[in-house]
Amino acid sequence: MIGELFLLAVGAYLFGSIPSGLIAGRLTRGLDVRAYGSGKTGATNVLRTLGPGAFVAVFLADFAKGLLPVLVAAAWFGSPLAEIVAGLAALAGHNWSVYLRFQGGRGVSTGVGALFGMSPVVAAVVILVAVIVMAASRMASLASLSGAIVAIPLMIGVMLAGMGQPIYLLYVIPSVLIVIAQHRDNIERLRNGTERRIGESALPQA
Repeated sequence: MIGELFLLAVGAYLFGSIPSGLIAGRLTRGLDVRAYGSGKTGATNVLRTLGPGAFVAVFLADFAKGLLPVLVAAAWFGSPLAEIVAGLAALAGHNWSVYLRFQGGRGVSTGVGALFGMSPVVAAVVILVAVIVMAASRMASLASLSGAIVAIPLMIGVMLAGMGQPIYLLYVIPSVLIVIAQHRDNIERLRNGTERRIGESALPQA
């Protein structure tokens, strides 16, 4: 069992490590998205550098990097613990990709993809909250942080309603903390009133 869980974690990590944003930049414009904006490979930086079409493609690819390992874990083990291992490993791969010398994204798309595999209701509400905040503020970081923050009370509510298993908090709490930690620079800019808004072009890093 432990050996199979280890193999699952390694496979999920390697799958999550696939740099969708970097691949999109190379294929569409021959550029490295890490040289622009936030320096991350996630969908938001892709939006600023490549436009909305590439953003949708990368968001879906990153979402699938979280969802598919969880679904494989559910089918292979039939165990929530295996799903949690797969989800966290995929999230780690996205944020600290072995293919990019342990660089990557902030974990939002992949994290919510894994969450969708465990609790579609919670994931759907998280996405809805993020969309509403993004529409109101035009700040992707604020939208991502808002969605992450509500995930924990939402999961607790679903659990108390008998629609989810308490063990899934072992995924939700660490993943939310990881996403928040990955937004440290955004949080500082939000405090200073200098955070970039959707529609502003990405500039090369100094």
